[in-house]
Amino acid sequence: MNPGQGQWNRRQSSLTYEIQVTGGVLRGEQDNTLRSLQILSYLATQANPVPAARIAEAVGSPRSSTFRLLRGMQTLGYVAHIPEEHAYALGVAALEIGQAFAIQAPLARYGRPVVARLVASVGETAHLAVLHGNETLYIHEETAPLRAPLVTAKDVRLPAHLTASGRAILAGMNHDQLRALFPPNFAFIQRTGRGPRTYAELTQQLAATRRQGFAREFGEVTEGLTSVAKAVRDRNGRVVASIAVTRPYDTQSARVPAATAGIPEDVILTALERAALELSRRLGWDPERRA
Repeated sequence: MNPGQGQWNRRQSSLTYEIQVTGGVLRGEQDNTLRSLQILSYLATQANPVPAARIAEAVGSPRSSTFRLLRGMQTLGYVAHIPEEHAYALGVAALEIGQAFAIQAPLARYGRPVVARLVASVGETAHLAVLHGNETLYIHEETAPLRAPLVTAKDVRLPAHLTASGRAILAGMNHDQLRALFPPNFAFIQRTGRGPRTYAELTQQLAATRRQGFAREFGEVTEGLTSVAKAVRDRNGRVVASIAVTRPYDTQSARVPAATAGIPEDVILTALERAALELSRRLGWDPERRA
């Protein structure tokens, strides 16, 4: 018996015991809900796609009702049918839920103090973001004293191709992954008249991000504000988030004015690197291991 099957058996035994000791009787929609969750739990323990008949046997459900549940779950994206193998696997919707919990929960918990220390050290607003499709989703922002709130508040989404936070994450992707997010007919919208207008321009910016080790945007999200961002990695070295610092610039000279510049950008980048590395370590990343 493989480790996944053993894990499933333990879950199934625990669930059966829970129903027995509580005197639970499951019928109708309640039973269908339970069976759907059992199917997801079972598929999560399997390394390969599983035929419907074996799924029905594993969850103790009639084949006919199991097929109906699988079709409904497939429609919603929670399972995927692999026609070549006549089998089922977890779908994108299920994976997104798991990824959201596995990444955003520890990020929000571990990231807040890291971002707070970054703001205290550089005196500028900083934020923590993840990628949601082709958008940047901000999960935490720490506003610096005497700085106005930004548009990048918690739960705000912005086009990833325009933000330094988004580009820092996109730079960790390969061509196929990027093309899935930005297909040939993708409309590269702009907010201030700046930013990449085509896929080719975006890939040029991402190549520059990889070379210099950080992403930058200059007035592409909000006129008068510029941001730099660094990638955050998980235990496998995969880029899962980014931390950015935003500060004002003079719209006339297109430079950060001395009156508001604060500390030099190289100092900000050093502090930003330290913050991204600290959060990556908290997520299990070993900095000695190359990504």
